[in-house]
Order: sequence, then structure tokens, then C-alpha cells
Amino acid sequence: MTTTSPQRFLPLDVFRGLTVCFMIIVNTPGWDTSYSILNHAQWNGCTPTDLVFPSFLFAVGNAMSFSMRKFQQLDNATVLTRIFKRTLLIFLLGFLMYWLPFVRHTDTGLEFIPLSDTRVLGVLQRIALCYCFASLLIHYLPQKAVWAVSALLLLGYWAIMYTYGSPADPYSLTGNAAIYFDKLIMGDSHLYHGEGIAFDPEGLLSTMPAIVNVLAGYYTGLFMQEKGKTRSGLGRLVQMGTFLILLALVWNIVFPINKKLWTSSYVLYTVGIDLLLLAILIYVIDFLKLERWTGFFTVFGKNPLFLYLLSEVVVILFFFFRVGDISLYRWINANIFQPIAPGKPGSLLFALVFMLFCWSIGKVLDKRRIYIRV
Repeated sequence: MTTTSPQRFLPLDVFRGLTVCFMIIVNTPGWDTSYSILNHAQWNGCTPTDLVFPSFLFAVGNAMSFSMRKFQQLDNATVLTRIFKRTLLIFLLGFLMYWLPFVRHTDTGLEFIPLSDTRVLGVLQRIALCYCFASLLIHYLPQKAVWAVSALLLLGYWAIMYTYGSPADPYSLTGNAAIYFDKLIMGDSHLYHGEGIAFDPEGLLSTMPAIVNVLAGYYTGLFMQEKGKTRSGLGRLVQMGTFLILLALVWNIVFPINKKLWTSSYVLYTVGIDLLLLAILIYVIDFLKLERWTGFFTVFGKNPLFLYLLSEVVVILFFFFRVGDISLYRWINANIFQPIAPGKPGSLLFALVFMLFCWSIGKVLDKRRIYIRV
């Protein structure tokens, strides 16, 4: 990690900040129920919550449009070392985060969690892999070739899912090619079990199309730096965003928009929405000069990966430590937030308070001009 201050671009900082802010809120519901807008789609479809992760990948690509400039002055060995070092660090942080706190409660006391029972992939791991492949493609291929590879990734993933999935329904939870591939490579015990079976929404095969979210973010970042503050540039963002959303909705007819499978139509849909959101931010911030409200979100936008990791680690520890027979997380909600606002309102209230706690840490770092680049 470093504590240097990177070059800033206000709409991008706000975009990242909005993403991290919403990510923390949707990841920390305080109670058993939450508002539908804060839940993922059960399978096909896309809720606002389903936009968070791809938007984060898109923002990673935006940031790369600034950071990768220096690669042009570096030799091949140094470039590869930097890319692989950062990939390994982010991947390892994600893996260790899911392994935390390395022990679990049993009827006979604490028990060490064996490596054989740990989830290998996850959010940070997908970010690491997408960053790695996107960086290599961008650095070593011309732009037209990168777009050709992007098309190949999206169309190839569709072909694999259709050809090797279940003949009855190749895009179902139990019959998709991604679950077959991940089980073959990693085995059931290393996959996510939140769907009731061994299935990882951040699996290896479904990482293929996710790379395109980062690539789209990178080239959007370059475009924003060149023409983002012009009316013609703003119009281009709106046009392309609208076009991608319409194309995704057409593709959805045969290849459903699905976050958990990270379908190709889902990639186009989320990139299209991200382009429109960025256009709105640029218009409000750079054209209307309305900047006073942005300070809250730039706190998250300047330390996005660190604050996301902090939020996840704190929640893991809240679930681990116990008050009597229940977790500290459950106790806080049952004894503080649910009495104040029972049900969904109390759940949201806890999520907002927890988000503000993470924001306060980010605010201290920002005041001290500490920007942690993972």
C-alpha cells in the first residue's frame, strides 16, 4: 500500500464514492428484511443493488486511465512486475478477508477453519483478476484489438454458456456452464454457498465478461479526460449509454440479464447505465458548477478499496464476537436499531449508521491527505 495522492478528477471521485457508499449500505442490512431496492435480483433481472459491483469495476478502469500513463516510460519487466504485484496483493487481501477470523464457533468451543473449507474467489479476487487481464490487454494491444478481444469475451462467454449448459435451461442456477467449470477447477468446498448450493457468483468462468466492465471504464476515462467537459463529449456519453442499454435489452431476450452469472447482456446494460450516470455527474458538476454536495462522496472516492475492505472486516468481526448466544452484529440490531425502528426501517438505519462510521474513517484519512492505493 502507498499513501500518495493520485491525480484527481471530481466526477470520477464522486462516481467511485457513490458506488462505495451504496456498496456498504447494501452489504450491511441490519435485520432479516430490507427494502427491495437494497436486494439483489433473485435470478434474472437487475435491481439498483446489482449495479454496484459492475460500477466498481467500471470505476477501476476509470482510475487506470490515469495510473497506466506511467507504464509507457517503463520497461517490460517493470510493467509486468507492477501489474502482477498489485493483482496478487488485491487477490490475497480478498482471500484472507473471507478466511477471517481463521476460527469458528462450535459446540465444543473455537475451531480453526481449515484451508480446505475456505472460499477462494470473491469480490476483491474478481477485481484483482479483471485488473490484471485488462491491464495486460491495454498495455500490449492497440485500442481496436482490445475492443475486438472485448467482443470475443462477451460472445465467447455466451457461446460457452449456451453450448455447455444444461440443454433444458443453460442459464439456470444448477444447469449453467459456470457452475460446472468452477466445481471442476475448485471443488464444492471452495465455492460460495449463499444460494443453498455450491455456486460462486464471482467464479472463474464468469470473470471473463467482467473484464469488459474494466476495459469500458478505462476507455471512458480517457474519453472523459479529452472531451468530458464539452457538450459534444457529454452527448456522446449519453448516446453510447442509451445504445448499450437498448442493445442489452434486445440481447436479454436470448441471454438474460443476470448478475450472478454476469451475463454478457448484463455487462452491456451496466456499462450503459454507468455512462449515463457519469454524464449526469459531469453535467451537474462541470456544467452547472454544483460542487458543494460532492464532498461527502469524494471521501469514499479517494480511498475506495481500503474503505470497502474496512467495512467488510468490521462486519466479519461483528458476526464473530458474541453477546450471550448471539453475534454482536445481531445484538446491536436487536437491542438498539430494531427498538427504534422495527423491521425494514431499522435495518436501513443500521446500514446508514455503519456507512457513516466508515465515512468518518475516510474523512480522517482525507484530512491528512492519506490516499491508500492497494
